[in-house]
Formats: sequence, C-alpha cells, structure tokens
Amino acid sequence: MRRCQQQGFTLIEVLVALSIVGIALIAGFKATGALTHHAQRQSAHLLGQLCAENALVSLRLLHQIPGIGETKSLCTQGGQSLEVTRTVQATPNPNFVRVDVQVSIAVGQTQEAVMRLSTLLGRN
Repeated sequence: MRRCQQQGFTLIEVLVALSIVGIALIAGFKATGALTHHAQRQSAHLLGQLCAENALVSLRLLHQIPGIGETKSLCTQGGQSLEVTRTVQATPNPNFVRVDVQVSIAVGQTQEAVMRLSTLLGRN
C-alpha cells in the first residue's frame, strides 16, 4: 500500500515566513521615514541659508553700520515662513560690528533653529 504524502507548508513555516516579511516591511517603513525626515531637514536648511544670506546682503547694501541690538523679521521662501533674528553687537574696534543671523522654522509650538551665519560689517 502506498502512503499518500502531504504537500504544502506547515503552520509553523507559514508563521515564520510571515514574521520575516513583517520585519522586512517594518524596516522598510523606518528607512522611508528617515529619508523623508532627512529630505525635509535638508530643504529647511537650504531655505534657511537663503534667508540668512539675504539678511546679510541687505545690510551690506545699506552702506552703513546698523544699530546695535536685535531685530526679528519673517522670510518667506519656498512657501514656508521662517523667522530671521538679526543680532548686531559692538566689537573692540569701533569701525566694525558683529552681525549674527539666526533662522528658525516653526515645528509644532516651538521654533527650531535651522541656520546661523555670522559676519563682521565695517564702515565703507
């Protein structure tokens, strides 16, 4: 008499295969999320750099030393509003001032710093 062999997978084999597929999918989703976050961060960094450079160039085009203190303004780039904080400080040489420009973007209820540039401006 011939024994009939069953063909197919056991329940354990199917569960192991599903576990492997599930772990692979979770790793893929995490990698996709990390890439998306990195792309958003890189975009914000580029937009912040544009805003910071624009703020410094506008000061250079004035051809005069700005007043000491802090100034805040909004910069719209790429459809996003970024907050630009310009801080002017005195230096030991009265012919120069230090200018720091920090750009922040709103993340939820807080502002996250994206870019900071510093330079010295002198009398023309």
